[in-house]
Amino acid sequence: MSKHHRIGLIMATYIEAKPFVEKINWLGSEKKPFPVYYGNRVILVVSGMGKANAAAACAWLCVRESVQSIVNTGAAGANQQGLPPGGIHHISEALETDRRHFKTNEPFCHKPSVMEGFSTLRLATREEAVIDPDQRRQTAAIAELSDMEGAAVVQIANRFEIPCFLFKFISDTPEDTQGSRIVANIRQYRDLNFDFFTQTFLQ
Repeated sequence: MSKHHRIGLIMATYIEAKPFVEKINWLGSEKKPFPVYYGNRVILVVSGMGKANAAAACAWLCVRESVQSIVNTGAAGANQQGLPPGGIHHISEALETDRRHFKTNEPFCHKPSVMEGFSTLRLATREEAVIDPDQRRQTAAIAELSDMEGAAVVQIANRFEIPCFLFKFISDTPEDTQGSRIVANIRQYRDLNFDFFTQTFLQ
């Protein structure tokens, strides 16, 4: 992307965003209405967890900051075997598995922009984390990954007709049922996610 292209970057938590906060040369920051960091080419918002927080952050970036694109990155859980922790995946569909169409009973599906050269996976977004192995297996029928924000970001960006890209790194698998293990994985792989973002969007 060109050096004049302004990216709105949405991440849910500081634990995921820490290398971004520490390694990018920010020009300024704000604490309200979210933790916001201003750079030459990137505006980072640490939105908080969940769809409502993510939607609010995306709308704020679209309206107030007039960004040219939205990127949502951060941790996601794998719903099936064969997707090890640390892998970074591009998302082609984000489905709201806890909000279904009243006529079809199908999850609402939001389609982000897709960059060439990447294989893609589907993402299930719901208000509660998918950790239980049985719930993961059920969700795997429609989406390989799960998170708590992605579909909301895509829905709002699409409404404002702003390109939106989702990249998620795997923080947990069906074997990871303890929160402490998930947090440890996020800390282990968040720097790789930062390096991937800078190589993909800032070079």
